[in-house]
Amino acid sequence: MAEEKEEVEAAEDQPKKKSPIVLIVVLVIVGLVLAVGISTFVMKQMMEDAANEEDFDDTRPHDSGIFLKLGDPKEGILVNVGGPRAGKYLKAGIVLEMNPSKKSVINEETKSFNPEAEIKVMDITTQFLRSVQIEDFDAQKQADLKKQLKEALNAELGSGAVYDVYITSFLLQ
Repeated sequence: MAEEKEEVEAAEDQPKKKSPIVLIVVLVIVGLVLAVGISTFVMKQMMEDAANEEDFDDTRPHDSGIFLKLGDPKEGILVNVGGPRAGKYLKAGIVLEMNPSKKSVINEETKSFNPEAEIKVMDITTQFLRSVQIEDFDAQKQADLKKQLKEALNAELGSGAVYDVYITSFLLQ
């Protein structure tokens, strides 16, 4: 009888020794699943925050934008520059590469500006070009001029609304 009790106790001890190992394995697996879940959630939040960031990153790749020409389709924009007494006129063809996901700016169906956005874009562009000094229209300064116009437009329309500014024709007289 004593031997049977010892065997029963020995048999009871064996599962107890195995159960801590199983418990540890289960805890490790649960811990790994939690770690993966938490890190996925944190990365998703960081990616969304980066996408909605106020300062749009030009180095970040983006989908092809919608190209829209400002002003008259053939002539472009005609503004007087250098102040009212300068008597200088600028005739420029300016094309904007717009972010197609900006629904407040772009009409999805027609792939053109919404009326309110078009008025804002033309006003900002005209005021910007009229405020530039004649010396700043130099060919070496054109890249800076485009960057400043893009920043002015994005400040009004929302960060990332304008991907890029292209000058297709430029006549200063």
